[in-house]
Amino acid sequence: MRPSLVVFDCDGVLVDSERPQAAVLSALFRDHGAAVSATDVVERYTGLALEAIADDVAARTGVRLPAGWTDEFRDRRATTFERDGIPAVPGVREAVQAVRAAGIPYGVASQGRLSKTALTLRLSGLADLFPEPVRFSADQVPRPKPFPDLFLLAARTLGGEPSATVVVEDSVPGVTAARAAGMRVLGHAAETDPEDLRAAGAEPFRAMAELPGLLRL
Repeated sequence: MRPSLVVFDCDGVLVDSERPQAAVLSALFRDHGAAVSATDVVERYTGLALEAIADDVAARTGVRLPAGWTDEFRDRRATTFERDGIPAVPGVREAVQAVRAAGIPYGVASQGRLSKTALTLRLSGLADLFPEPVRFSADQVPRPKPFPDLFLLAARTLGGEPSATVVVEDSVPGVTAARAAGMRVLGHAAETDPEDLRAAGAEPFRAMAELPGLLRL
């Protein structure tokens, strides 16, 4: 059965930003005395809210970041992204266009702020496919991923029944959130272990060229 709504995560699904973002976050942690590598960030923290990451780093290293660290990180990240650019995930424009051509409503639901989503969509050349009314952020709900609040907000706003909604995610917290919302999840496993995604409840796939077929378009 084709879905009545498709909701995309942003980082790692629409835009190839996970590793550049991890490098910025790792550098900030090191500057404040916490030995956290970019690989640690990707493997341990992909899909988590910044506050949850800071809590785990504090528990592991004993380093508690100062007040205002999230603003420092966002400023550094924006500067880096603007300087270096952020590419779209290969094949994702064609996949989203196939969803649109089929007449299926769709949107993007990201752990990040709306301003960050706007930045990466602009830099990747995907902003035209995701106008502001179909962009959603964890800042808009009481609880971030892995709770279901964000995906339920997107479905409610865009008129999708959760049981007929498909979420495209690349992180275990995101998959967990979508499954908790009662949604089918397709797990983009280009950078994430497909078995980790499967264990969380997703149907893993490797390349965006597979997505239209998985959605039965």
